[in-house]
Amino acid sequence: MMLRAVPGYDLDSDKDYQSHILVYVSRTFALTIPQLPGGLAEAVTTAYLLCRLADTIEDEPALPSGDKRGFLQRFSRVVAGEADAQALSAELGARLSDGTSVHERDLVRNLARVVRAAHRLEPREQAAIRRCVEIMCIGMHHFQLQASLRGLERLSDLDSYCYHVAGVVGEMLTDLFCARFGDIEQHGTALRRLAPSFGQGLQMTNILKDIWEDRSRGACWLPREIFERHGVNLDQLAEQRHDRGFGDGLRELIGIAHGHLRNALAFTLLIPPAQTGIRRFCLWSIGLALLTLRAIHEQPRFTAGAQVKVSRRAVMLVTTISKLSARSDRLLTGLFAYAARGLPLQLQSNLPDPAALHAPLAEGMELQQDASARSARRS
Repeated sequence: MMLRAVPGYDLDSDKDYQSHILVYVSRTFALTIPQLPGGLAEAVTTAYLLCRLADTIEDEPALPSGDKRGFLQRFSRVVAGEADAQALSAELGARLSDGTSVHERDLVRNLARVVRAAHRLEPREQAAIRRCVEIMCIGMHHFQLQASLRGLERLSDLDSYCYHVAGVVGEMLTDLFCARFGDIEQHGTALRRLAPSFGQGLQMTNILKDIWEDRSRGACWLPREIFERHGVNLDQLAEQRHDRGFGDGLRELIGIAHGHLRNALAFTLLIPPAQTGIRRFCLWSIGLALLTLRAIHEQPRFTAGAQVKVSRRAVMLVTTISKLSARSDRLLTGLFAYAARGLPLQLQSNLPDPAALHAPLAEGMELQQDASARSARRS
């Protein structure tokens, strides 16, 4: 089933196709990306759609794990310009089931158009996107292989998971911002240090909101070490979800996520006030995440993400306030403090080294590829 063109869009244009499909595959980014300056908005749209394509491969229920790994490796090479996009689109499209949405299947059919748009970007932008896709494809598949109702072993494993699915996206966005604007590049070192924490704050909020939906799919991204300290066995979480210990563990993770969102605000305040579009792009995500954390904190016995989802009225409030206050660091700091009042807080000042988070996974992938190559030579 092909999507119909919306009025005013010419789907023969790669740029217009991307704007068209974005509305269907991400309501959030369809709302925030248009806040960015024109050329940057196009680059971020392309980058997001490439990340969504990687998600689509990993999430396809009909693909065995080995096939997912193979498709992800090919996709990474396609983005790098080392493999044929059209051939991947055709082969992957033929393997997708109804478990993948009609809009994501349409995106796969048009994979070559998105890749073509990426290859027309400036070299620095291409390098940033290529690096992000490569790291994401390795990390995402690694953690999906480990997914179980037992959760992740340590908090450091949660850090690594969040880095590979979100923190690296924060790094890519920083590189895209810096590539376009010299006044942002001046703060590049500090921005790159905070970017993974920004991504982790958003990702941890989503993990907490989606606890029960993830468990219904056989996955849990909560760290066992935190909940075991509070006397909770994640294997038996269905029975223990209302225990005091579970609530204590949840509050601890809310505090950590809150700390990362404070770093996200610090990241945003490093963007020069004149760059109001980029500030709004960041602020809307931070505001919605903060309100979601508040809802989780106030309703720790929630049983579905919809119960703690931010209302449309709250979304409108966040966007309106962000537009009015985007240039004022003092006002933004005060608004964040007001919205975060009463939330537990664990400041995140000793940030993990992204290279240390990714290196073990990259080395494991290289060993896997070497073993596969040796096996192929023997046969």
